[in-house]
Amino acid sequence: MIQRRQTLYLLTIVILGIVLFFVPVVQFTTPETDSLQRMFYLSATGIEEITPDLEFRTDLPPVTMSGLWGLTVATCLIPLLALVDIFLYRKRLLQARLNIFLAMLCLGYYALVWMYTWFGKHQLAAEWDFCFGACIPLICLVLTIGATRLILKDEALVRAADRIR
Repeated sequence: MIQRRQTLYLLTIVILGIVLFFVPVVQFTTPETDSLQRMFYLSATGIEEITPDLEFRTDLPPVTMSGLWGLTVATCLIPLLALVDIFLYRKRLLQARLNIFLAMLCLGYYALVWMYTWFGKHQLAAEWDFCFGACIPLICLVLTIGATRLILKDEALVRAADRIR
């Protein structure tokens, strides 16, 4: 039922979740040493170096962070659960419960980002800044709460209509 507002909210969450998979969340910047300042992006696919003119330097070790699978799984689950949630429109209470789980997953995403930022800051000895991608789970959280309220409102309307008959 695409005409319902909560379906549009959930569809927006699906689109934002897919975008979240491809945009960086945190940028790390190392202090300048030997006239070189290295920069890294942390995203759902891992950590990527974006330092310009690095192909000429062969003496620099590659930087890797292990264990980023949690961020990848959370980033994949957000749009997937929202998409499944769209098709549960006949089971409104299950849809509301799934939305609550989706909201907790968005909050858990921030816990994972904080943990990986903390590890990256200490491993790279770098300063960090949030990128635009860090606000996407917050937008998804707000949309999830709005969709949950509308779903529960629909459920109350259906129950009231059943009492009238």
